[in-house]
Amino acid sequence: MNTVTIEVVGYQDSECSPFPCDENRTCELSSCKPSNKLIPATEALRARLQEEFSADTISVQLILLDEGVPDFVREIYEAEHPAIPMILINRKLFPIGRISWPQIRDAVRQTLAV
Repeated sequence: MNTVTIEVVGYQDSECSPFPCDENRTCELSSCKPSNKLIPATEALRARLQEEFSADTISVQLILLDEGVPDFVREIYEAEHPAIPMILINRKLFPIGRISWPQIRDAVRQTLAV
C-alpha cells in the first residue's frame, strides 16, 4: 500500500492563500473560513483528507518556519524559490502556493495510484 505525506510549510501567521477567504474561494475548505490563516487551513485540509482517504495512507505535517528551517526545506527553497505556503507531497514540491482541496486531493490520488 502506498502512503502519502503532505507537508505544509509556512509561518505561524502566514495566510493559507493569496486569494480572499470569502464565498468565492476556490479552495473548497469551509471549516477554516474566514480566517485565511495557515494553521486553521492545514487542520481543515487534514480533516478533508481523513474523510476521503484511509488514515493509514495519509499523513499531514505542518512545518512552521518560525521554529527553524529544516535542511530539506532550505534545499527546496534555494533550488526552486516556491511561494509560501509551500506544499510538499512525499518531500517533493507541489507548486501550488496555497492550500486548496481539489488540487491537493487530485495530487494525492495520483500519488496513491503509482
